[in-house]
Amino acid sequence: MIRVRGRLSVLRALTLVLVLLLGARLWQVQVMEGDRYVAAAAATRTRDVVVPAVRGQILDALGRPLVRNRTTLVVSVDRTALERMEDGGEAVMARLGKVLGREPEDLLLQIRPCGPAISRPCWAGSPHQPAPVAGDVTPRQALQILERQEDFPGITAREQAVREHPGKSAAVQALGYLQPVTQEELEKREGLKAEFSGIDVAGRDGLESVYDRQLRGTPGRKRVQVDRLGKVLGVEHEVASRPGDTLITSIDAKVQAVTEKALAEAMKSAPDADGAAGVVLDARTGRVMAIASAPTYDPKVWTGGIDEKDYRRLLSEKAGLPLVSRAIKGEFAPGSTFKMSSVTAMLRAGYPINGRYNCPGSYMVGGRSFNNFRGRALGVMSLHTALVKSCDTIFYKAAFEQYTKDGGRHPRGKPKEVMANTARAFGFGSPTGIDLPGESPGRIPDRAWKKEMWAATRDVNCRRAKIGYPEVAKTDPGRASFLKSLARDNCQEGDQLRPGDAANFSIGQGDVLVTPLQLAAAYAALVTDGRLRSPRVGWMLVRPDGTKVKEIKVPVRGKLPLSPSERAYIKRALSQVASDGTAAGAFLKFPMKKVPIGGKTGTAEVYGKADTSWFASFAPVHDPRLVIVVMVSQGGMGSQTAAPAVRKIYEGIYGFTPEGKPAPAALPGGVPASRPPAILPDGTLAKKIVTERGRVR
Repeated sequence: MIRVRGRLSVLRALTLVLVLLLGARLWQVQVMEGDRYVAAAAATRTRDVVVPAVRGQILDALGRPLVRNRTTLVVSVDRTALERMEDGGEAVMARLGKVLGREPEDLLLQIRPCGPAISRPCWAGSPHQPAPVAGDVTPRQALQILERQEDFPGITAREQAVREHPGKSAAVQALGYLQPVTQEELEKREGLKAEFSGIDVAGRDGLESVYDRQLRGTPGRKRVQVDRLGKVLGVEHEVASRPGDTLITSIDAKVQAVTEKALAEAMKSAPDADGAAGVVLDARTGRVMAIASAPTYDPKVWTGGIDEKDYRRLLSEKAGLPLVSRAIKGEFAPGSTFKMSSVTAMLRAGYPINGRYNCPGSYMVGGRSFNNFRGRALGVMSLHTALVKSCDTIFYKAAFEQYTKDGGRHPRGKPKEVMANTARAFGFGSPTGIDLPGESPGRIPDRAWKKEMWAATRDVNCRRAKIGYPEVAKTDPGRASFLKSLARDNCQEGDQLRPGDAANFSIGQGDVLVTPLQLAAAYAALVTDGRLRSPRVGWMLVRPDGTKVKEIKVPVRGKLPLSPSERAYIKRALSQVASDGTAAGAFLKFPMKKVPIGGKTGTAEVYGKADTSWFASFAPVHDPRLVIVVMVSQGGMGSQTAAPAVRKIYEGIYGFTPEGKPAPAALPGGVPASRPPAILPDGTLAKKIVTERGRVR
């Protein structure tokens, strides 16, 4: 009995201790930490939702849409939700496949995370973001999913804005494209994570990338009340999103279309052509009116996720690298279009502007004969005629003389390198700074470059000098022998600038590389005020109600090393090329009296390939407003392919038929708009577009 009472006493004591502990804990939770738990409980009843902003449009110089939004129904899959299911979501995906008329396996490929060993299609966005698997679904398909959410957990169907290009593939490389925001971007890009809505996309190339922040706008926030199952009960607080700014560009949609068509026809006319580029600049301002690259592609390929086959095609050399803009990224030997720089270098070196120069059929440079085009001797002439008739030997001689004056292979002190330094003053060898990503710098080969290249390639060249190119010899023994000989020379003396290098440089051959945009910017400076500008595609950012946000200025980045009289002299010479010079055949029956055109043809040799065809032009010659450059890779002679393409662009701009008769004009009078179009408060476009000369279009 005593033992039982003792046990009861212990039990009472334990019970009392437990009650006291429970009371203390309740006091701690309710009194000491009550506020914290009240806040936590409230948090479980509300959710903060980021509401994405409508992305801004991209318009042309007259307010016509280049990129706009359209609303579509998109079905997305939350991969995380599927992974929580016992079967990994197989049953859900099977049901979704039936609704969409797709194989579940294909849908699963679209939501797997992208990685080094994962081929497309895959999901490149954040793992916390639902992956879209089908766009442009029908309302019936969307309702089947939304009305039976118990059968489709983790599946959403809602309206989303997707990008639409009214001009289809026009200027597609310059406009860029959108892709889902990646986890890496969320971590790296300041402020992006806080604004991430879960369905955001970001610009990946072109204007969409450069002006991504302004186009994306500011997302809104919504605090909603939910029950314990996550069902929305009501909205507690809401801050509306602000749509992205509208980007007005200097591109003229009609001029762009004319340029694209001319490039396509030029490619067809040259059997070996594998690429082309065209640039139209407002000569006075440096604004880009058209920028085209061929081959091109349909931007719809990005909508809903791109598959591996299409992605590889965009980056395939066999397909012509359609994703790459040859206008800003393509680097090519410029041929004789480069001679305006070489004439300038001669003037800077002291050659008389009114001197007389012999143009023999060939000229010996370092023991090797360098020939004129087809070996023709053209007699004694001025520098003016040397440009019009495109004499090579005059430039070979001047380049070799300056090379020798600098010390040749063994320069004394710091060589002047007048040819290379003049070319840099024209903007060659460095990016123009255009507001597009990925621009190539081109190449101006001087003594320093030769040493850098030799150091980087010496081991490879010396090894190839010994073993040769057996893999090439199987199909082309002649080329293999040439490559082995070249490797031997580069191994032994690749660090030296040779006489032939200097001669080739003077006519835009050898190791000289420029982009079509660089050439256009240089010609615009030459035929206007001598100021070298950094071209711009973006013109103005405005809010959807028309309020001006920012005008995008065109920076001046240099000045040509020419006096006004020297520029006028070179310009007069170039003004005769299309009427009496190397491009005269391409402009037969063109109404030169109405629109006189100047320019320079270029035919650049490429070993093992057809020549690169160039024509750099300006019009009208007395008061240049337009600079147009066309390049056709493997297009042959400049007068045969590029010059006719430029003619077609002028015909389209000014409104002429091939016979010189009037036709609808893409740019009446050839005068660019002097200011961006006005957008009214209701978002519509003001009807009148005023040009620099007061004309209304």
